[in-house]
Amino acid sequence: MPLKILHLTYDMRIGGTEQVIKNLILGTDASRFTMSVLCIESPLGPFAEDLINQDIHIEALSRKPGFDASLISQIRQHIKAHKIDIIHCHQYTPYVYGALGALMTPAKVIFTEHGRFYPDSTTWKRKVINPLLHRFTHATTAISAATRDALVEFEFIPKRDIEVIYNGIIGVEPEPSQLENLKQQYPIAEQRTLFGTIARLDPIKNHSMMLRAFKRVIENGINAKLMIVGDGDERANTEALINELDLSQHVFMTGYEPKPHGHLALMDIYLLPSLSEGTSMTLLEAMYLGKPCIVTHAGGNPEIVIHNETGFVTPNDDEQAFADAMITLAQNKPLQEAFGRASKEQFINTFDINNMTITYEALYKKLCPYPRA
Repeated sequence: MPLKILHLTYDMRIGGTEQVIKNLILGTDASRFTMSVLCIESPLGPFAEDLINQDIHIEALSRKPGFDASLISQIRQHIKAHKIDIIHCHQYTPYVYGALGALMTPAKVIFTEHGRFYPDSTTWKRKVINPLLHRFTHATTAISAATRDALVEFEFIPKRDIEVIYNGIIGVEPEPSQLENLKQQYPIAEQRTLFGTIARLDPIKNHSMMLRAFKRVIENGINAKLMIVGDGDERANTEALINELDLSQHVFMTGYEPKPHGHLALMDIYLLPSLSEGTSMTLLEAMYLGKPCIVTHAGGNPEIVIHNETGFVTPNDDEQAFADAMITLAQNKPLQEAFGRASKEQFINTFDINNMTITYEALYKKLCPYPRA
């Protein structure tokens, strides 16, 4: 009989955590594990449709503002009704509700931290509560060593009890027709370098620093364009800054793209200027496509991009250093190609979906060698 794994999360909207859950569910051996999803918030979100189409059971609760104690009993009832063996909680708030909901049930609890806020912080309540919750938690994982260290410092979880399991994705190649259409839509001269980034327009993604660095690139006589894929609350500010820097002729803003693999394939060099990151899924997708990358030293970025091997890692929020890295790489085509080959190899060795699913499958079996009857 397969083990029954319940993934507890906020929702299944478009985002890195949600993509990891989706990939983990679809990549796991269905003959050994029956996966389901319980969201503490609604609506479910677009990724839920993909899973429902694969006959994955998904339900959504409606969390009330503040601490909603009713969620605890709802989760407990769900665990008992569906005879859940393991409840896999993704991110801190679902973990708190999930760990409390699993009390007085046979279900084992896994907490996976996917990322941290910037700047990071803690409270005295967490210093008291988290060690207690940890006593009833059977495994804790983090998606990077940096995230693990944040759990130690800000959530008071012992380092020895946290396992780092890197995210994995299914690499996607764009359709040739899509790529050709995009080349017509965004014409780039062959001798011109196309920098690009894919992220929601949010202050934490630090597009403003990237744009100011790109201005320095143009001022240095580099023949380049910048493609920004994404949308969000910062769109108006981002467009205003592009105009202020007189970059309108050099920047493509595509808006939100549900499947931006073609846009990514067009880019020569991938940029990630974030102030904070867990494991960027688009960064992994860029590496799968063999793109050289320039990232800030934030969160898990320096664990993913190896400085001077697969790309450049610059100090966080350092406009000049970011610009220097862009200029260096744009002027050195052989270095771009060498970084790109190394990126692809790094992806295969560490971030392919099989690495992640095999590791989690082993953890599930370790915690629960025999499913409930």
